[in-house]
Amino acid sequence: MKRISMGILSAIIVAGLGSTAFASTLPARPSGNIGQQTVAQADMSTTPAANFGSAPSGQIPILFNDHHVYSKPDKLKAGRVLAAIVRGGTILIPLRSMFEQMGATVSYDAGSKTVDVTKPGADVKVTVGRSEVIINGESRPLDVPPEIYQGTVVVPVRVISEGMGAYVQWVPDQHLVVVRYNPATPPPAPTAAPTEIPTAAPTATPVPAVIPNKEGFIAGDYIINPKVYNEFSPGNTGKGGSYAVRGAFEFDALGLPWMIEGDFRQIQYPHNQGVATPPVTSPCPVPGDQGCVTVIGGGGQTFVPAFTAREQDFDGRFALKVADPRIYLGVGYIYRTGNYGYPRTQGFGFGAEKLPDLNQAFSLYGSAWYYPNVKGTFTDPFGKQFNLAYNILKYQVGGTVKFGASPVFLDLGWLGENAKNKANAPSDTSVNGPYIGLGIKF
Repeated sequence: MKRISMGILSAIIVAGLGSTAFASTLPARPSGNIGQQTVAQADMSTTPAANFGSAPSGQIPILFNDHHVYSKPDKLKAGRVLAAIVRGGTILIPLRSMFEQMGATVSYDAGSKTVDVTKPGADVKVTVGRSEVIINGESRPLDVPPEIYQGTVVVPVRVISEGMGAYVQWVPDQHLVVVRYNPATPPPAPTAAPTEIPTAAPTATPVPAVIPNKEGFIAGDYIINPKVYNEFSPGNTGKGGSYAVRGAFEFDALGLPWMIEGDFRQIQYPHNQGVATPPVTSPCPVPGDQGCVTVIGGGGQTFVPAFTAREQDFDGRFALKVADPRIYLGVGYIYRTGNYGYPRTQGFGFGAEKLPDLNQAFSLYGSAWYYPNVKGTFTDPFGKQFNLAYNILKYQVGGTVKFGASPVFLDLGWLGENAKNKANAPSDTSVNGPYIGLGIKF
C-alpha cells in the first residue's frame, strides 16, 4: 500500500516529448537512482520565460519541460512556484494549463460547471463537485471531485494519467512523483540548448499511482421482525422497536491506516405468559409453559408474567487495515443491558471487518466480532451473588447503494448475535434478522 501524503510529497514532475523525461528534486536531497542524474531547471536568464500564468496557492510545484506550470491567465510572475493542492491525500492540479500543454483544447461551460477536454483520440469531461470523470464516453469514479480553487478548476492527477494516456509513478527514494506523457506526434525540438536526460529509466514497472480516499459514515437501520431465542423467548418474533445505528471513520496515524467504529443495537420482542393466569407465585405452576423462566445460577424456574423485553448492546471497535478493499483487524469493547432485571455485562474482544466502499455505486461489507468473556455480577432476592458470563459473537453482512452523487446511501443486510453460557447463564441466546435503512457519507 503506497501512499502520497502532504508531508512527504516535495515535488511532482511532468515529462513529455516522446520518451524524454525531466525530473527535479529538492536541493537538499541527492538525485537517487532515476537514471544516472537528474536535470535541473533551465537557466531562466538564457531561456525565454515560459508563459504559463500564475498558480493557485498550493503545496506542490509542477514542472513541465523544465518550466513551472501555472494556471491561466498566461502570465509568468516571480515567486509563483506552487501550482498543485492536496485534498485528503489526493493531488489536484490546474486542469487547463496541464491539458493545453499536451495539445488539447479546453472549454468550460459556466452554467453546468463542466469542463470538456478534447484532442485526437481522447475526450475527457469533468464537472466541478461531481466525483466522476467521463473518458471517451465511459464514466469512471474519482476519489476527490474537481473543484474551483481561487478561480481555477483543479482536478485529481488521475484525470491526466487516464485521460491522456500518461502514467504516474511514485519514486520513494527521490520523494517525487513522475508523470510521463508520450504524445502520438513528437513536438518540434526546443530552441534552447537541449538539456541532458537521465540515462536509465526507473527499474520498477510504471503503474498508475493509487491514492486511496478516507471515508467516514453513519447509518441507521430498522431491524425487521428479529427472531429471538433465550429463556424468555422460545423463538418469538419482534414486531417493532428493534433498530441499529453504526458509524465508522478511517484515518492515518503513525504512518498506518486505522479505523474507529461504534455499533449500537436494540432488540425488542415479547415474552408470552403461556397458559398460566395471574396471580401466580413461584415456583412455576406449569413446567414447560412459556411463562416459566429458568433463573440465573441454575436455581430452577420461576413464573414471569407477559411483558415486552428490550435488550441493548453497544460495542466500540479500533482496527488496523490489513488489506484492500478496506479490510481491518482489531479489538473491541462491548456493553450490554436490558429491562428484565439482569446485571449489565461488559468485556473486551477482537474481530475482523470489511467496510463499505462508498465511492462505488454498489458495495458489500461485513463483520464478525468475538467477545470471549462478557460478564457482570447478579444478586438474587436472597442476597446471594452470582458471576453471570457469556461468550458472544456479533456478525453482520450487507450492502450499500448510492443515490447518484448524493452523500446519502441505502443500507440493507442481515445481522445477528449468538451468546453462549459461560457462567450461571439461564440459557444460550441468539437473535437475528434482516434490516434496511439509510446512511450518509461524510
